[in-house]
Amino acid sequence: MSEPGSDDTGEQLGIVLETSDPERAWNAFRLGITALENGNDVSVFLLGDGVEAEEITDDQFDVRNRMEEFDEAGGELLACGTCLDIRNSDGSEVCPISTMNDLLEVVTTADRVLTIG
Repeated sequence: MSEPGSDDTGEQLGIVLETSDPERAWNAFRLGITALENGNDVSVFLLGDGVEAEEITDDQFDVRNRMEEFDEAGGELLACGTCLDIRNSDGSEVCPISTMNDLLEVVTTADRVLTIG
């Protein structure tokens, strides 16, 4: 993410996803993709149950596909390492292990922060 007030035309959006609910997670990534398509920088930080998003299987809401689309569109995707450890999970190529310092950077450098839980 670039610094606030830089010459970028779009804004910086931070999304904190704190749920493994299929529809909410799917919509979070849909919003992220739409924001990227409109010239914004977007970071999604998975926190708490949100770190389970990559493993969601749902016939109606293909969260993993949306996560991959988000990544391919240039979005930044981060996952709380402690939250992953609690669940005996690892990060992935699409979703690397991150720290509270990374979350702090997301929320302090973004023009807007949205929490979906």
